[in-house]
Formats: sequence, structure tokens, C-alpha cells
Amino acid sequence: MAGFFPLFFKQYWNAGVPATESTLRLGIANSAASLIVVLLAPVIGAIADQGGLRKRFLGAFASLGILTTGALLLVSQDSWVLAAALYVLGIIGFSGGNVFYDALLMVVAEPEKRDRVSALGFALGYLGGGLLFAANVYMTLNPQMFGFDDAGEAVRYSFLSVAVWWAIFSVPLLIAVPEPRGRSKAGFTEVVRGGFTQLAATLRHLRSVRNAFRFLLAYWLYIDGVDTIVRMAVDYGLALGFDSNSLIVALLIVQFVGFPAAIVFGRLGERMGAKAGIQIAIVVYLVVTVYAKYMDTITEFYGLAVIIALVQGGIQALSRSLYSRLIPKERSGEFFGFYNMLGKFAAVIGPLLVGWVGVLTGDPSLGILSVAVLFILGGWLLRGVEDPAR
Repeated sequence: MAGFFPLFFKQYWNAGVPATESTLRLGIANSAASLIVVLLAPVIGAIADQGGLRKRFLGAFASLGILTTGALLLVSQDSWVLAAALYVLGIIGFSGGNVFYDALLMVVAEPEKRDRVSALGFALGYLGGGLLFAANVYMTLNPQMFGFDDAGEAVRYSFLSVAVWWAIFSVPLLIAVPEPRGRSKAGFTEVVRGGFTQLAATLRHLRSVRNAFRFLLAYWLYIDGVDTIVRMAVDYGLALGFDSNSLIVALLIVQFVGFPAAIVFGRLGERMGAKAGIQIAIVVYLVVTVYAKYMDTITEFYGLAVIIALVQGGIQALSRSLYSRLIPKERSGEFFGFYNMLGKFAAVIGPLLVGWVGVLTGDPSLGILSVAVLFILGGWLLRGVEDPAR
């Protein structure tokens, strides 16, 4: 999502297309995927809670992501519509699976340990993703060593390697992590009907759970900025004229700095509280978006990559662990469905905001600057959230 796809989408599947137009196409693809997840997440979360189906749903969505990611290998040059369609399905698989992955946090960790466990999960994700991405970068720099004709073919096969990696590392969770019992022993049709009934009841009463409701609103806004920067950073660097190899180095910096930084944020959450840790990260992101408006050298881009890496895993991990303490355990799938729904609904707005502001003004830097308002509003709403652990 953050590495090879934006580069390849702009340079291979949109060869010869103006930068602002290809950016808009990528923004539309991200927003379309997020909108579908918005509609699906709460429903499938509620159904999974009723029937004890979290791991089955996780496996199904992961399989969708694995197959469509691997299929990017077969997309020919200039076929940007097909590439975008597979990308959308891949994001649905990834994001849909995360609804149930996040919900399982409440199964494997007690409340007082969730900051650390959540942070360790993100840290290992950055490490694993960084190792594979480093291997893929080496493939593209030395394509003949691996039997490829050129760097473009190496990039296409990197999509296949991601699919294989994803499949292999899904196996331990699907085998070893326990599945909580569902609240219904009825057949699938009754479970689905019960899921919709439960969802309707939660929608009616969600506002009465004021702490969780306020957190969701804050999360909706500030995670928009986080996801938008993740998905659009490489595209923004290309629009500023930076070399693609330099941008890949920046992404590797994010992966490997993000590994220890996420662990540190987990400890920070235990000492200062998850809410305080999130607020620190929001301030850092706000500074980054403002500074990015005036950035014009690759050295400055590297510096921003390091700063983002220090807080990216932390804000994701502490948001998840804080939210897990605000919701009822027996409805974790459903409530994390809302959590992921708002996170992806935010990503409907962010990429489009960056794309449209860039097109209307002719200045990509103003598109990135527009993201700052999301951090400001999200941080303001977060002030009223109470952390039960404090």
C-alpha cells in the first residue's frame, strides 16, 4: 500500500499521465476501498460476535487480500483500471481481516497488558514488513541476479512475494489463537439475523457509552491524517520530483525505526497513559504536515520519515489498546467493527482531500498541508476522553 504500489501505479500503470491526475486516481481507489470497508465492518463484526466466527472471517478476508495482491503480477502496462480494482480488493481483504485481528487483542491480553501487547504487535508488523520490503528492494536493484529481465518485472514479482508472506504468517494465528465462543448456537442464517439485531441495538445505545463514542469521533479524525500520510507520502514525493529509489529508502527508514519506536510507545502508554501517548503523537504529526509544505530536498524528506516512524506505530498501537478498555469484551468484534469503520471512513476523506486540493491549486504541498486540520480537530476531541486505566 505504501511502497511499490504507488510508484508502480504512477510510473507503469499510468505511464505518461500527469502527476496530479494519477494522484487523483490513486486517491479515488483508496477512498473506494475504504468506503466498502465502512459499510461492511460493523455488520461482519456483529455477526462474528454472535456466532464465534472471528477467525473464520479473518481467514476469509486475508485470503481475498492474498489472492488479489498476488494477481497484481499479471496486470500489464497502462492497465490502471484493473490494477486499481485489484488494489481495492486487496485493501478490503487487509482492512476486513484487521477487524477480527484487533478484536482478538481482548482474548490474548488482560486490560493492564494491552498497551504493551498491542505495541508489540505493531512493532513486529513493522519489522516483518521491513524485512520483506528490504528483500523486494534488493530484487529491484539487482533484477538479473534473481532471473528477472528488469526492475519492473522484479516489482511485479514482489507483489507475489507479499501474497506468499501474508499467507505463511497467517497460519500461526489461525491455528493457535483461541476463538471465543459466540453468543448464539443457532444456524448461520439465525446468526446473521442476530448480528443485524445486535448492530441495531448498539447503534441506538452507542451514544450512551459517551467515553467510547467521543473517542471514536476523535479517532475518526486523527487516524485520517495518519492513514492519508501513509498512503500518499510516496506519491507526494514523486510529485515534488524526488527519485523513486530515494523514496524507497525513506520507506525502509520508517519500517525499521518504527519497530523499536512502537515498543517504546507501548512502555510509554503504561507509564503515562495511552491517551497522553496519543496526544504526543498527534502534535508530532501536526508539525510534520506543516513542515512538509515547505520541504524541497530529499534530506528533509528523510528527516520527516524518521520523525513519522517514531510515532506512527505508537499512535496506532495505543489507540487500539485504549479503545479496548472502553468497550464490553463480549461485543469486541462488533465494537472493533465500528473502530475500523471510522478509521476507513476517515480514509475516504483524506486521500480525496489531498488529491482535490492538489488539482484545484496545482500545488501538491497544499494538499498535504490540508491534512493538518484533521489532527487539530482529532486532538481537541481526544481531550474529553477518560482512560479507565488512569
